[in-house]
Amino acid sequence: MSKSLIQKYNVPGPRYTSYPTVPYWENEEFQYDLWIKSFKKSFSESNASEGISLYIHLPFCESLCTFCGCSKRITKNHSVEQPYLQAVLQEWKLYCNEMDEKPIIKEIHLGGGTPTFFSIKNLEDLLNGILKTGIKAENFEFSFEGHPNNTTKEHLQKLYDLGFRRVSFGVQDYSETVQKAIHRIQPFQNVAKVTYWAKEIGYTSVGHDLIFGLPFQTIENIVDTIEKTKSLKPDRLAFYSYAHTPWIKGNGQRGYKEEDIPKDEEKRKLYEVGKALLSSNGYHEIGMDHFAIDSDSLFKASKEDKLHRNFMGYSHSKTQMMIGLGVSSISDTWYGFAQNVKDLDDYYQLLEWEKIPVFKGHILSQEDLKIRKHILNLMCQFETTWEHSENYMPEILSQLQEMENDGLIKIEENKLKVTKSGKPFLRNICMAFDLRLKRNAPKTQLFSMTV
Repeated sequence: MSKSLIQKYNVPGPRYTSYPTVPYWENEEFQYDLWIKSFKKSFSESNASEGISLYIHLPFCESLCTFCGCSKRITKNHSVEQPYLQAVLQEWKLYCNEMDEKPIIKEIHLGGGTPTFFSIKNLEDLLNGILKTGIKAENFEFSFEGHPNNTTKEHLQKLYDLGFRRVSFGVQDYSETVQKAIHRIQPFQNVAKVTYWAKEIGYTSVGHDLIFGLPFQTIENIVDTIEKTKSLKPDRLAFYSYAHTPWIKGNGQRGYKEEDIPKDEEKRKLYEVGKALLSSNGYHEIGMDHFAIDSDSLFKASKEDKLHRNFMGYSHSKTQMMIGLGVSSISDTWYGFAQNVKDLDDYYQLLEWEKIPVFKGHILSQEDLKIRKHILNLMCQFETTWEHSENYMPEILSQLQEMENDGLIKIEENKLKVTKSGKPFLRNICMAFDLRLKRNAPKTQLFSMTV
């Protein structure tokens, strides 16, 4: 990748887990009743044919990782577990009250925070409480995020017994210097232990999350981390770019200096070296920032053009409806988005008033829906097509012309295809389709850098 292209396209940009992106939601026009209407419409259309997905946010962590951009609450007090999970079940009940039939549950993902902060018994009670009110889809997939330092074999076994077959472990980097900087100390032995346990128990997809661009991270660190990762043979990998956004994340990302963080060409080289190592060890690049071996469902979905992307990231199966439960969670009906309140006390109060605890959102216009489809196509299949009736396309194509000249894309009549050289700039290509971003360019930096 040329230095000139990196310098040219390394600008702030969204990661496109949704369109419109959260900063461009029309929150002032969002109404609770419109959200419920959107929910009912989507549920009636998709429950019988696809089922629904559930994302459950479990926000508690015992210590703060300074690289993390998730909504979390730091505590060592485990008495917070039961009241929180009771509240999540109450929220689920409120959604169920709006359904005219039993939900068919296709996906459940436990995210955080640290899901394995919670005791086995409490997690079991939560999941049984959800499942007793719904029907498991025949092809269901349940997954969770595990912290290598506190995931026990009992956690893995109980969740397996409840139907979980996919787990991802946050690794980030094995360098002690990097781990100290991001306040995430976890020896390789801890990761190896939980990975072997998961495989022994029978999990069919074990994933590791790695990050490039962390403070003090070097090429030697990337090579060492991927060599160690290779020895454990996870089925899939997320190899994310560190999103340095201290103006959003607060003091957590101010524990090191700007000059400690790799940037531009230096940062991109970390990715290119890591990607080459992964490729030489049988990992295929899937969409953006993801890799999988031949036998993993994510790779198979990419080959069959069935890859999907939402607020949970990439998935091998699609559901139109995704309900986010828990503080700060985001729900998606395809026609609208809604985010829960971020403050725990507010969350509890709204549920006590028997109100689904959303506080902002966006109902998509017809134009939004079409642009959303284009961006989803690009993110999942690296190509998209359009109709002649889409009268905003000349505006988009004019911006794409320079990217075509740079060899990032190929345009033929009503079709765009991302080239191999263009894949590292996928976020930039999607930005050309982002009409809301173009029509209202931010005056301050809202997003992390694209490269």
